[in-house]
Amino acid sequence: MDYLDKLETEFNRIAGALKEELTSFRTNRPSPKLIENIKVDFLGQSLIIKQLGSITIEPPRDLVISVWDKNALPAVVKAIESGNLGLGVSPQGATIRVRTPELTEERRRELEKLIRAAAESTRIKMRVERDAANKIINAEIDKDVKFRAKEKLQKLVDKFNEVVETALKDKLRDIAS
Repeated sequence: MDYLDKLETEFNRIAGALKEELTSFRTNRPSPKLIENIKVDFLGQSLIIKQLGSITIEPPRDLVISVWDKNALPAVVKAIESGNLGLGVSPQGATIRVRTPELTEERRRELEKLIRAAAESTRIKMRVERDAANKIINAEIDKDVKFRAKEKLQKLVDKFNEVVETALKDKLRDIAS
């Protein structure tokens, strides 16, 4: 039954990856996660924005990046603009103001499709792992052990399907508001 523990760890990793991916989808609330991992070419190195400065939220729709090295400012602006995220970028001294426009109904529908696709991709990864576990379980000789293992496997799959469904509903609710 040690393979079920490994499977649970794998399911946790897969579900965590989905949650992380969902944070990158823009809602009507600005979030530093939207831009913090954008790659910036600065001084011959590929860095991410959170390595070059701090990001704060200024309600209702602005993010402010305080760049630690003023020379990095143009590179950060260029990286955000080339990210095609539909953000308004304006440098102001040693800071960069990033305005997140309100979501249009069309963009909400696009985001909903992308979010549902991410959730489905996660479900597929979980199915692949479940099928591999089923092969191990079916190799068991003892029918009682096989039955208990399949029962535990199904409970595990149900639990993580619920995690995926909850993450999906929460994100869809975020983009709807």
